[in-house]
Amino acid sequence: MVHELTQVPDNTAVRTALWRALHLRVDAPPHVVEDEIGLRLAAPGADWRARPDMDPQATSGFRASIVARARFVEDLVAEQADRGVTQYVVLGAGLDTFAQRRPKLAARLRIFEIDQPGTQAWKRRRLAELGYGVPDRLHLVPVDFEASEDWLDKLVAAGFDASSPAVVVSTGVTVYLAKDTTSATLRRVAGLAPGSTLAMTFMLPVDLLDGDDRPGLRTSEEGAQASGTPFVSFYTPPEMLALAREAGLAQARHLSGASLAERYFTGRTDGLRPSSGEDWLLATT
Repeated sequence: MVHELTQVPDNTAVRTALWRALHLRVDAPPHVVEDEIGLRLAAPGADWRARPDMDPQATSGFRASIVARARFVEDLVAEQADRGVTQYVVLGAGLDTFAQRRPKLAARLRIFEIDQPGTQAWKRRRLAELGYGVPDRLHLVPVDFEASEDWLDKLVAAGFDASSPAVVVSTGVTVYLAKDTTSATLRRVAGLAPGSTLAMTFMLPVDLLDGDDRPGLRTSEEGAQASGTPFVSFYTPPEMLALAREAGLAQARHLSGASLAERYFTGRTDGLRPSSGEDWLLATT
């Protein structure tokens, strides 16, 4: 999201981009994902690392979760591209930089980034200023969710082929939306062409988190409330699976955040590991 009057990205989008960059600055190799383009887009100023939410120790679990999330999405998109899927949709794209960081893979895809109109106008301008531009394969699709605009209609108008399968990804979004809104999104995805894949994150209720992670979630929740982007919806895994199946996604499964920790952080000697709290819904049509 972007605040329309000031045309700057919201705190959550910026923080996510900065954590990806901080991973390269403070964590030892091997890096789970390499992304400093988001930092360049955000242009937070020379003192960005002095921000309280950039403290390397205090925020290590959140930072690890963000880079694990990005890496999992990239691996999924690459896997689906190898299977012949040529459309990739990002719901709530924010400062996503996949198209700029993975040009060879992106060249095999038509990428559709959906977000609020202010966000997309700002991002289009910043990509031009940094010399990236918006190539033909990348479509920045503005959707005013607050005005109840239908993102799928907008997607098709932007050139999306509804008769061909796609990878649809939504990360860090459902916590800010009413459950009815997420249900509507799931119904839309269920109607996509056979062979489409959805990967969507959701936040667990605090009592399902590891004990050490609960204070961090409460702090994040307070910060989100104070910045005008409050947390709205939490889901248990059975609840999210039920929501998906009710929407018509019969082939839905749960992937725990812990499984990504095992996949991407096993064997590290620096103790870097994602905090608990964010799990995944995976579904196919």
